Amino acid sequence: MKQHRLIEVERDYERDELRRLSQVDGAIRKTRRGECWWPVAVGAQRYNSLNQLTVEVRRDATLAEVDHNFEPGKAVMFFQVTGLDDIRYFDFAATVSLVDGDRMLVAVPDEEAAGRLRRADRVGVQLSFDETTYRLMLGALERVMRAPSDSRLAQLRNTFYGRREPEWFAFDGPSLPWLNATQQQAVAMVLRAKDVAVVHGPPGTGKTTTLVEAIGETLRRENQVLVCAQSNMAVDWIAEQLADRGIAVLRVGNPSRVTDRMLGLTYERQYEAHPDYPQLWAMRQALRQLRSARHKTEGAHQKIERLSSRITELEVRIHDSVFNNARVIACTLAGSGNRVLEGTRFGTLFIDEAAQALEAACWIAIAKAHRVVLAGDHCQLPPTVKTLDALKGGLGLTLMERIVGTCPTAVTMLGVQYRMNEQILAFSNRWFYHDRVQSDPSVRHRSILDLDSPVEWIETKDDVESNKGVECDTSVPFRETGEQTGRGGVGRFNEAEAQLTIAVAEQYVERIGAARLRDEGIDIGIISPYRAQVHHLRHLVKLSKTLKPLRRAITVATVDGFQGQERDVIIISMVRQNEHGDIGFLRDLRRMNVAITRARSKLIIIGDSDTLSRHPFYRALHDHVNSINNS
Repeated sequence: MKQHRLIEVERDYERDELRRLSQVDGAIRKTRRGECWWPVAVGAQRYNSLNQLTVEVRRDATLAEVDHNFEPGKAVMFFQVTGLDDIRYFDFAATVSLVDGDRMLVAVPDEEAAGRLRRADRVGVQLSFDETTYRLMLGALERVMRAPSDSRLAQLRNTFYGRREPEWFAFDGPSLPWLNATQQQAVAMVLRAKDVAVVHGPPGTGKTTTLVEAIGETLRRENQVLVCAQSNMAVDWIAEQLADRGIAVLRVGNPSRVTDRMLGLTYERQYEAHPDYPQLWAMRQALRQLRSARHKTEGAHQKIERLSSRITELEVRIHDSVFNNARVIACTLAGSGNRVLEGTRFGTLFIDEAAQALEAACWIAIAKAHRVVLAGDHCQLPPTVKTLDALKGGLGLTLMERIVGTCPTAVTMLGVQYRMNEQILAFSNRWFYHDRVQSDPSVRHRSILDLDSPVEWIETKDDVESNKGVECDTSVPFRETGEQTGRGGVGRFNEAEAQLTIAVAEQYVERIGAARLRDEGIDIGIISPYRAQVHHLRHLVKLSKTLKPLRRAITVATVDGFQGQERDVIIISMVRQNEHGDIGFLRDLRRMNVAITRARSKLIIIGDSDTLSRHPFYRALHDHVNSINNS
């Protein structure tokens, strides 16, 4: 299978690149890139419910605004900076257990490793290469390739690749009058599918609402289902929505949303809440003490053996109880390979945000299911592929896209959006969805200010005086114009455009009125495709006399950070400004589709049309905005 070779290419690249950067880059540069926390304070240690020893690490408060790539389950390694910038790595592996703002819990091998960390100074932690996910993906692909022709896995494979027609049950769908017609059709298709169903949900069309209804209706017919997504954040979101419906959810793997509600859904927390857990904890502590004794008698060895056997029996009993009480098992696609799910089978697998998942990752979970439901939008964010060779080879083609092409009868598209003013939707609707999405009357003319155009394009110029009288109150002088490379050669930013973006945000806040913004809960999103620009914009927000008091209502993030979110006002800083018309990865139009469809009432695009309009997409977008404002 071609996928197998491409996954190996991606794995080898990531391993070699991480090794190269670890050797070449210093702690400061790695921290700026989001792959490192340095310095960190090492705090208390404790055993978690899985009997793993964890230590608490906190990063410096001055780094609070720096984005990072740490997530639960990721492999990390600790280091100590000696001398000017000489890095010495500790000789043990570790894994992120929990991330909560500027605090992490990291699982370490033993107390000796924890003690070494506490005694050291100038300690940092960085991401390290972990083959676990790649091993799971490669193993899943091998199982698919070798699946016997009469197996369910082979039947699904042949269906997804167009060698077998999908089959259907023949019955009418349930009556769900609170859903619109396309949402009801999607739920009915999910219930009738014997093999596969795809729910295509353009922005604002209620994909999550529809999926939650489909899961609820499926649970009327099945005892338990598996719900997966590519990212922890997407899993957390769907898990919370299901829990709000009163459905018993078990979250396998650590959540990225660290709230009491989210933690209460986790396997670890429910395991610890079991009435037999105090007994198990006491037995484990006794076992650790017996094993740590310097001199073990023959009787001690027998005690250890008996105690270990009793602990195993109790662990199995608690585990079975926790799983049997859940109606939905929720985890990432890679998390479906977790040892706590070993040997489990499900009638139905739901994959949310399926258009962001590598095909190989989907097969990890599919191997546990009889039928599959995929939900997402292949016109929004694609999966992350790091190597150009793998991308050209087709690794970016997702299983959802493949099924849309091979099994069109299994695809249903949601057709009514409830998020944005119809003029904000119009361009994406035409370019990506062939004008098949309608705006619900409740949002069709959504706005904040009277007689305000819902979409604007503000040109990036050498100074703000040429931009409709916008004045900046950040008191930061203009320096360079045009795009620049970020500090340490990381990313791109455009300082003059960043200051213009803040000035535009300030002006719009003043037009709304700060009091009204607070009273009505009006929120603002500032988006840039480039992380270096996002970092600079966050700094300018802190300096702004107008925006700083309203920071709770203002989110500044990359496009990826806004996936699945929405705001009343969205301001996009495009960054690229050069003589050659080079727009870099802005050529990934699906990312821009995400950016421009986050806005409910007002979309402001700030960019240099001379640079951007050399690409037909941005030329058409610029013309569309002009046509709205000149009509």
